[in-house]
Amino acid sequence: MKIVNLKTVILFIFFIGVFSCKSQALPLNTDLKDIPANAYLKDTNNELPPYIGTYKANFQGKEITLYITKVEKKLQKSSKKFYSDILDIKYIVKNSSGVILQDTKSNSTSKIELYSIGIKSYNNSIIFFYSGTNCRVGWGKIILTKINSTQLSWEYKPNDIILDDSKCAQGTDINIYLPETKGLIFTKQ
Repeated sequence: MKIVNLKTVILFIFFIGVFSCKSQALPLNTDLKDIPANAYLKDTNNELPPYIGTYKANFQGKEITLYITKVEKKLQKSSKKFYSDILDIKYIVKNSSGVILQDTKSNSTSKIELYSIGIKSYNNSIIFFYSGTNCRVGWGKIILTKINSTQLSWEYKPNDIILDDSKCAQGTDINIYLPETKGLIFTKQ
């Protein structure tokens, strides 16, 4: 009799563990205040795949190429620890002569981050956090709006930062190479 009860208890604990893990998967657009610790914001509605791909645009004599990929279960840096499916953007910016000005795709040591932090399903937009270039210059948010299956509209909203020698060494490249504009159209390649 004790063996049967022990098996029942073990099965009960196993099922509770399985169901409690599954209950932690939440939709991507869950409000931060409603996310429990260690939760997983999962792309359950397949909202991210339509944005995946390589996109190009030209702006003020520069060619910008975006490489958008999906990353599952990225640890989020927030007031609480949780995981989320995200879109990650790597990019290459070239001048009119084809010289590379900035390359986060090939540079594996780049600390520049550009990843999704929110979805506005009602207008087909995804909000991205941009860490900025060297010394965090230009950090802010970028909004990509899906116009159709081959085009995205770009909006970049940089924040201000005060620089001095203690935050950024003299001679550091602090140029912002991403287009500081609204309504720039990127076309899928």
